[in-house]
Amino acid sequence: MKAARLVVLGIAVAAGGLAALLAGRSGEPPAPPAPVTQIETVDVLVANADIAQGTTVKPDELRWQMWPAASAGPNFIRKSDRPDAIEQISGSIVRGGTFFAGEPIQESRLVKANSAGYLSAILPAGMRAVATEISAETSAGGFVVPGDYVDVILARRDREAEKRNGVETYTSETIITNARVLAVDQTVEDKNGQKVVIGKTVTLELTPRQVETLALGKHVGTLSLALRSVVDTSKSTNDTDDDPASQRSGVNMVRFGVSTTAASK
Repeated sequence: MKAARLVVLGIAVAAGGLAALLAGRSGEPPAPPAPVTQIETVDVLVANADIAQGTTVKPDELRWQMWPAASAGPNFIRKSDRPDAIEQISGSIVRGGTFFAGEPIQESRLVKANSAGYLSAILPAGMRAVATEISAETSAGGFVVPGDYVDVILARRDREAEKRNGVETYTSETIITNARVLAVDQTVEDKNGQKVVIGKTVTLELTPRQVETLALGKHVGTLSLALRSVVDTSKSTNDTDDDPASQRSGVNMVRFGVSTTAASK
């Protein structure tokens, strides 16, 4: 009995192996694996964090990002073309809208200091840049530099007082307070150790109403700039202008009707 069982078991195993062999030979060979498509990439300069319009680009706000070469636009900055781009772009001002994190940097939306378009890039919304002539005598001895805050003072003859008193009378009044100096001539930044150069014109950051006030003041009398203390740049000593943009910037206007008799002969 044992021998017969072994014979039957051997025949069954042999039959199973033969069936498996025949089944393997009759099937189709397995398909080869599909080739992996290699996508060509390039490193492009992108924003490492959100960079708002009007702000200065810092080195840590930029990084290189791998990008599909087919979708890398012609305005993208490629590392293969400009490996020093981070150092070159740092210090620029964003003028064409905010760069969001991961967005490719486009140089057409940046402007360098001292170049065309710089002032418009740093002006807050609603403000204007206007220039007026100055001299050493009317600009704190030439010590007014970009970044300072000044009051604009108008000195003029008071014709009405002269008619009443019969003597030549002058008045002075502060027509604009706490105005930011954007530029002196073509110098728009103050460098440490640089000697003070007396300019011929100064550019101020004003509201539209204050621009009109300044333009009228030029025709009425002589304008002078009074340099404000650093700790006093956020304070106003006069009536607040009802222009909302003026209230935000701290630049105020005193109406021409408020004046002080300064001197008489």
